[in-house]
Amino acid sequence: MEKGDMAGIFTPANIAAMKTAGLRSLAYRLRTELGVECWHWNPQGHWSDERRHQGYWMSEATPTAPIQLSNGYRLPRRGDTIDQANNEGYSRLDDGDLHTFWKSNPYLDRYYTHESNALHPQWILVDLGKPRPVDAIRIFWAEPYATRFCVEYWRTADGETNQSIDDTFDTNGWHTFPHGLVEHGTGGSALMPLCKKPVVVRLVRIWMTESSERAPKGATDVRDGLGYAVREVQIGWLDRHGRLHDEVHHVPNRHQTLVYVSSTDPWHQWKDRDANVEQPGFDLVKNSGLSYDLPMLVPVGLLYDTPENAVAELRWLETRGIHIKCVELGEEPDGQYVSPEDYGALFVQWATAIHRFDPHLPLVGPGFQTELQDVLYWPNASGDRSWVHRFLVYLKQHGHLDDLRYFSFEWYPYDNVCTKDTERQLLRDPLLIRRTLARWRAEGVPKTVAWIVSEYGYSAFAGRPEADRPAALLNAEIVGMFLSLGADTAYLYGYAPQPLMDELQCNSWGNLALFLSDDRHRIKQPLATYYAAWLLTHVWVSPPQARILLYAARCRVERSTKRVLTAFAAKHPDGHWAIMLLNKDAKRAIAVKLVWHTKEGDREAKGPFEIWQLSSANYLWHPHGAESYAAPDTPPLHFVVKAPSQIILPPTSLTVVGCAPEAAKGTAYP
Repeated sequence: MEKGDMAGIFTPANIAAMKTAGLRSLAYRLRTELGVECWHWNPQGHWSDERRHQGYWMSEATPTAPIQLSNGYRLPRRGDTIDQANNEGYSRLDDGDLHTFWKSNPYLDRYYTHESNALHPQWILVDLGKPRPVDAIRIFWAEPYATRFCVEYWRTADGETNQSIDDTFDTNGWHTFPHGLVEHGTGGSALMPLCKKPVVVRLVRIWMTESSERAPKGATDVRDGLGYAVREVQIGWLDRHGRLHDEVHHVPNRHQTLVYVSSTDPWHQWKDRDANVEQPGFDLVKNSGLSYDLPMLVPVGLLYDTPENAVAELRWLETRGIHIKCVELGEEPDGQYVSPEDYGALFVQWATAIHRFDPHLPLVGPGFQTELQDVLYWPNASGDRSWVHRFLVYLKQHGHLDDLRYFSFEWYPYDNVCTKDTERQLLRDPLLIRRTLARWRAEGVPKTVAWIVSEYGYSAFAGRPEADRPAALLNAEIVGMFLSLGADTAYLYGYAPQPLMDELQCNSWGNLALFLSDDRHRIKQPLATYYAAWLLTHVWVSPPQARILLYAARCRVERSTKRVLTAFAAKHPDGHWAIMLLNKDAKRAIAVKLVWHTKEGDREAKGPFEIWQLSSANYLWHPHGAESYAAPDTPPLHFVVKAPSQIILPPTSLTVVGCAPEAAKGTAYP
C-alpha cells in the first residue's frame, strides 16, 4: 500500500469486519519482487559493506522490536525500464549517465550455479519503439564485462520487424548481425560496426555467455566480479563520416527507450529505500488476529535478494512462533521474462539454503501471474519453448524436483473490466481453468505436486465487475473449480477495505475488495464479494477445519446451449449436504430440481431445502462513477422450501441449498 495506508487498514473496526467474512488462512504477498526491489522484511539488519551501509542486505534473524512495517529498496543497478508495480524506476542502460550501470544477478554466475555461464546466458533487449535503421552499436562496458557475446536483431521469415518482446517467444526470428559476434571481448566502449548496410529493425538483443569475472578496482566482495555490467548502450546508424546516429533515447525516467534485461544485481544502498510504498510487518499481521494463528503461506525474495536473507526471515518467523504452511520462492518470474533455467538455478540455491535450516519446510513456485496461454520462452538448444517443462527438467537434472511441493500461480482471468458483457466472461472461466491445469500437467507438473492459487480475483485491474455480483459468482466458482481439480488452497485477494478506482480510464469504477471504503480505508459498505465469501465459509463449507467432502455435480439446462448453470456439492461431517448453485444468465431466472444418483437409479430430492441466496433482491449495484454504490446491500436471503418444488435461481445469482441427511439417504453419489 501507499505510505500511511497500513495505519488506516489495520484498525480494530476494520479487523473486526474482515473477520466476519470467515476467511482464515493467510498468504503474505511480495510486492517488492514486482517492483525490482530488495525486501527488508525486518528494518533491523546489516549490510555486506557495513561501513558504507551498502551492498547485500540481510535482515536480523533474531526477534527484537516488533516489526510493524516493512519496505523495499530500489536497485541502483537496475536494467529494466518498466516493472509490474508502480513503474517509478528506470533502466541505467539508457539513463544518459556513464557513472551508473546495470549489472546482472551474480547468483546466476558459474561461481554459484556450478555450471557453464553459457547455460545461463544474460541478455539486454532494446525496443526502439518502431523499426529504425541499425548498423552499429556502442556498448559502454563496466566491470565485469562480457568476453563472449553477440548482437542480434529480430526479423521473422516473412520480414516482420515491428513486434514487441512478447511476440518473440513463439516465433523464430533472432538473427546475429553479420559482424555481431565477439569471442574475445576486452570491455571498453569502442564503436562496433554490425553490418555494411543498415538493417531496419525494432528489437536489438545483446546475448552474453562468458564473463571477464573481473571486479572493479577496490572491490572486496566476490559478487562484485560475477556476471556482466554495462554503463550505457547506443544503437543506430553510421553516417559517411563514421559518426553514430543514436536511435536510443537516454533519460533517467520511464520515458527512455524501453529496455528489458534477464536479471538484476540485488546490490543497493541505505538511501534506496522506497518510502512511498509499505508492506505490513509480520508482527502487525500476527497481532491483528487475522491469521487465527494458522499456518501461513509466506514469501521469500528470490529475483532481487539473497538466500541468506531468505533463511534469516524463516528463522525469525519460527522463533516468533508464526506458523508456516509453505514458502513461496519469489513472485511472477514469467511476467519479468526470467528464463526457466535462471529461475531454476535460483530455486535450487534457495532450496538448498532453506532445507539446510529446516528440511521439512514445503517449497512453492514459480508464482506465475495469470497465464491463459502457454508460458513460452526463447527456444533452448533442443528447440523447447515451454517454460514449465524446462523449469521442471532443470530441477530434475539437479536433483531438486522433490523440493517443489506446490505449483503456485495467480488467477485473474479478465483484463477487460470495461465490458458490459460479464455473462460471457463468467461462462468462459471454467474452460480456462481446466485448459490451464491440463496444459501444465501435460508439460510435466507431477501429480504429486498440488496446485496453490496464491491470489485470485476477477481481474488484475480495478473495474465495475469486481464490485458487482459477477465478481461474487466468479470468486465462488474459482474456489469450487480449483478445489475440484486438485488445488490445495486458493487465496482470495482483496481482504483490505478499498475505495473505488477507474484504473483503465473507461468509467468502470470498482476494486478488488470485500468492503468499499473511503480514501482513508474506513468501511462504507460490504461488496458482493464479501457476501460470496460469507456464503462459502459459513454455509457451503462450514464449520472451518472440518473434513468436507466434495462430489461431482452435473447440470443440464433445458432449451439452452450455454452452460449458464454450475453446481458444487459438499458433504459435511454430520451428513448434511450443501449444494452451491451459480446462475450465470444475466437475464433469465432458472427453476432447478435436485436429482440424486443412487444405486437403484436417479431420484428427485424431496426437501425440505434451506436456501441462502445472493441476487438482485439483496444486492444491486448502481454505477455512478466515483460515487457508485450498492442498494439494496443486505445479507443473502435465507428461507426454507418445504415442498418438493423447484428452486428458483434469479439471474446472476449465487445460491447455496442445504439438504438434511434424509434428503440424500441411500444415495451413492449426489
